[in-house]
Amino acid sequence: MATFGFIEYSDASPEVRAVYDDIMATRKTDWINNFWKGLAHDPALLQRIWNDVKQIMAPGALDPLVKELIYVAVSVTNGCPYCIAAHTVSARNKGMSEAMFHELMSVVGMANETNRLVNGYQVEIDEQFKAPVK
Repeated sequence: MATFGFIEYSDASPEVRAVYDDIMATRKTDWINNFWKGLAHDPALLQRIWNDVKQIMAPGALDPLVKELIYVAVSVTNGCPYCIAAHTVSARNKGMSEAMFHELMSVVGMANETNRLVNGYQVEIDEQFKAPVK
């Protein structure tokens, strides 16, 4: 259960409704998911997070499917069941196949394992890896 419950569209302030309307228009949907309804208790936070999500998840140097795959990977690593579920559906809608999901989970598992090993063994970074990205 959400800490403060959910603010449904019918109960939302005009400020919150404006964000909900933008979410629905941008996503071409007729409903608001629970994440947004939970944040709506703080309209400024709701607006800021929506603006950030809308900007960051828009097409750019990375295509939308790649962004969703990254979101799933980070959500798995952070242990967020809600985000895993939501972004897995979004990734499927953007073209993720079952094989892609399985491969993604293998990469996530391997990255988490090797990250923990390198941290535990306190492995120093190779000089060749310290060069700036160009």
